[in-house]
Amino acid sequence: MNRVSIIVILGSALLSTCGCAETAGTATASMDGSSQVSTERTAPTNTVDNAPQSAQAATAPQPIPGADQNGTNQTPTDQTPTNANEDSDLARIPTDPQPAADTHAKAPSTGTVNERIYLENAFTQTGQRGGLIVPSPQLSAPSPWQERVFLDVRKVWRLDERLNFSLSDRLNLRAQNDISLPNHENVINDFREGFLSWQPHDGIYLDLGRINLRSGAALGFNPTDFFKSRAVVEPLSADPSVLREDRLGTLMLETQYISQGRALTVAVAPELVRPSPIYTDTNLPSFNPSIDRTNYHDRILVKGSFNAGNDFNPELLYYREGSQNKFGVNLTRGLGQKVIAYAEWAGGEGTNLIDESLRYGRETGTLPANAPSAIPDDANVHLQNDLSIGASDTTTKKITFNLEYHLHQAGFSRQDWNNWFNIGRGQPSTSLIAKELWYIRAYALDQQVPLARQSTFLRADWVDAFVPNLEITGFINTDLYDGSSLIQASADYYISRTWTIGAQVNANVGSRHSDFGSLPQSVGALFKLVRYF
Repeated sequence: MNRVSIIVILGSALLSTCGCAETAGTATASMDGSSQVSTERTAPTNTVDNAPQSAQAATAPQPIPGADQNGTNQTPTDQTPTNANEDSDLARIPTDPQPAADTHAKAPSTGTVNERIYLENAFTQTGQRGGLIVPSPQLSAPSPWQERVFLDVRKVWRLDERLNFSLSDRLNLRAQNDISLPNHENVINDFREGFLSWQPHDGIYLDLGRINLRSGAALGFNPTDFFKSRAVVEPLSADPSVLREDRLGTLMLETQYISQGRALTVAVAPELVRPSPIYTDTNLPSFNPSIDRTNYHDRILVKGSFNAGNDFNPELLYYREGSQNKFGVNLTRGLGQKVIAYAEWAGGEGTNLIDESLRYGRETGTLPANAPSAIPDDANVHLQNDLSIGASDTTTKKITFNLEYHLHQAGFSRQDWNNWFNIGRGQPSTSLIAKELWYIRAYALDQQVPLARQSTFLRADWVDAFVPNLEITGFINTDLYDGSSLIQASADYYISRTWTIGAQVNANVGSRHSDFGSLPQSVGALFKLVRYF
């Protein structure tokens, strides 16, 4: 535990130093001193995603909840064109359902809302599950504890009247039981975004660089969020809303056209490197930008939305990766004053998850090139559909519920699960069979797709829970085949505009012969202290 003490002491010293420099009543200090933070309580992902419900990132800085209850908004002055289309996507989804006469007439700016700098100290403890039916290889087992101190920066610089530069980066200092100290693995830098944004003409935007391009109307699983694959690096939370915001961007050229009632986006991302093996938490690159995670295939995305009248703005998408084509649709509609219904679909030809994962493992050298499949799979190409259908409802107590049904047709069927358990039962954890079986699960996690073919997702977010400035968030992700679930709950108390303290617990619940009940991690807890600048 000496390594933990070293990091804890260092983190406490950094946070204490920050406290000495704190200025009362200052929520955010921009580098040029020109930015001012709105006092309205707004979750950060509400400004960058087009999800139908605001979702708080576990480590995202927030103004004090409920600090402004009059419903007024402060409009930021800086404009970030890349996020403009994402914000205009958000504008298509009615937070308070009402006719939207002009959803794309002006690109919403991100400015100070998305700008934030904070220092966080987070300690994680996990509980291990014994007696697994399929023994887990050592590299698949989670670390029993981890101490992490990191500096998170999201900043926009205005270089010219129509030219901005945006940066999103996180510098991590970490220690855990299976990483020696000192070691290059103790320092990890996540270069998430860095791009130039140019507005040559009103309504036209050009963005070049590393961009986290998000799509999708759903919250728990986004079939049309095509750039999510391999982009998540050692997260502190399993909440999909947090993963969507904190992931790596892709090197691309993005062009956007936004006008009244319609919007069009074209993004081109080139192949720069060959695909790399799936990383574990003990072999992450230190200061490598990890382009191998995001630019291993040529990719093209074209998406457009239009006003179909009566508060209905469908979005259509076309995506090409390598030689594979996919199509997608996003739909949202307000039902009354409190309920928002939404649907998201993507489809294209491909193989199932088992075949796709084992082929990737052989291609990247993790699995022997000539190794036979340990589990029956179908190598034939079929139309594979992904679907999320859901609705959100906000109560008078400021609690927002989201309930969704997820379909990932390429995922595990009931027979696939039976094969996985029966073939792996009693196998040594060092055997090739066990390695292949757990590799399939690691691949699904790396690709950010559900392992199960059918599942449900229930999420609740309660602002000013019990007392002012306390926010409680939780979700349950349930496999419909066996009823097992991933459960996570978090609480964040906003002490002031510059300090937050929080805790998070999660559990994989189910029988030993189930999706979540077969995982080596049973429970986990996280405690954090955050200082915002």
